[in-house]
Amino acid sequence: MAQGEKSLNRQMPASRRSFVKGLGAAGAVLPAMMPRWSVAQDAAAIHTSAAIDWKQFAGQTIALSGAIHPWSAAITPLLPEFTILTGINITTDFQLETTYLGALPIRLARGSSTPDVFMFTTYGQGISNGWLEPLNGYYSNRSLTDPTWYDESDLLKTARAFPLWSDGERYAVPITSEAMTLFINRDALAAKDQPIPQTFEELLVTAKAVKANAMSGIAMRAQASGNSSPPAMGFLFSYGGAMVEHNRVAFASPEAIAAVEMYGRLLSQAGPAGVGSYEWYNVLDDFLQGRTAMAIDSSNFATDISNPAKSRVVKQAGFATFPHLAGRGPVPFMSHWQACINSKSRNKRAAFLFLLWATSRATSLKTAAAGLATTRVSAWSSEGFKKAFGSQAAEAALTNLQNADVDRAKAILFHPQSRPILDAFMIGVNEVVNGAKSAKDAMTGAAERANAAIRG
Repeated sequence: MAQGEKSLNRQMPASRRSFVKGLGAAGAVLPAMMPRWSVAQDAAAIHTSAAIDWKQFAGQTIALSGAIHPWSAAITPLLPEFTILTGINITTDFQLETTYLGALPIRLARGSSTPDVFMFTTYGQGISNGWLEPLNGYYSNRSLTDPTWYDESDLLKTARAFPLWSDGERYAVPITSEAMTLFINRDALAAKDQPIPQTFEELLVTAKAVKANAMSGIAMRAQASGNSSPPAMGFLFSYGGAMVEHNRVAFASPEAIAAVEMYGRLLSQAGPAGVGSYEWYNVLDDFLQGRTAMAIDSSNFATDISNPAKSRVVKQAGFATFPHLAGRGPVPFMSHWQACINSKSRNKRAAFLFLLWATSRATSLKTAAAGLATTRVSAWSSEGFKKAFGSQAAEAALTNLQNADVDRAKAILFHPQSRPILDAFMIGVNEVVNGAKSAKDAMTGAAERANAAIRG
């Protein structure tokens, strides 16, 4: 990605002014006076300025588990700094995302005291089953938290709202920010004289036009598993649909059926061979290797796409806003990966200190310099992040975060039965992509299965 390129989307002027404006539109509250900390400064000195006794749990060991993900890649090299600061040792266990998300609930349901801290997505399931430690008491404990130093006003608005349960309790700490984003191979589109698609119909036309023997027109997730649902949910939301309404599955609605029909047309007519088995890593690999002209997936792909050691399309890669239905605004799916404390942990306060440290301004500036899309305004606006992530990619991500609907995303992610609902949804989507059923039949059947799971 050429850093000096103009924005690919006419809705995203590439300038510092528009970038800062985008931070505000995405829900950020820009502090009036932001400390001029740089990544090169002594992070230990910044942390020790907090009114917290970092050594109060020295000698304890906490187990950290999660998915192989940009967050785990960014935080792991910094863990020795946490141990030096606190005297708390950390063991890590990071697995492929699908493997991890399948194994973690089983472990928690058995009442295991480890992991102490873990990345988590099925928030409602975890709360209803008592797996997650409530955190409000830790935030209000002045021996553990210095609110002025931690400065929650520096968090994106979505990150402040995302972990709140209906009663105002918090059971998680957001650790990343992401939204579904359109990735473009500019050379592939230029070869067919195709503009950057804005609407879903334009996306279909462009994808079919650029599809070739060695290159698909578009790649997106389509595996029959809930883990593959984020891109398809963005289609559903953008068509005016919802996953859950009034504790009933809503993806048999006309809006949802139309959205899934378009999703299926795109992948069946312009997608790669075997796309029915595609997860996020298949989508990313195809784009990195130049095997697809376009892709839609997490904005966090930007760091790999812009990395010459991993990507063959660095110079021709571009980033744009999520497509929209003609006459409607885009509503991409967004989320924050969150980290939680095991309610059965024997080291809960040490675990909370870790979460506080990992999401602090100083640590976030360092992880942002490695290309991680954190939850901090100061990190998003830092030169280190824009260099590692790419200015255009950052603008696209912020625009997509701005356009997202946090409530619709939380309605499904926080539902106690989110996993069977998402699985049923993607089984239906997969049937449409593979041509096994019409969108109407597939989504009607999927909704029936999901509602049966809710009734339980």
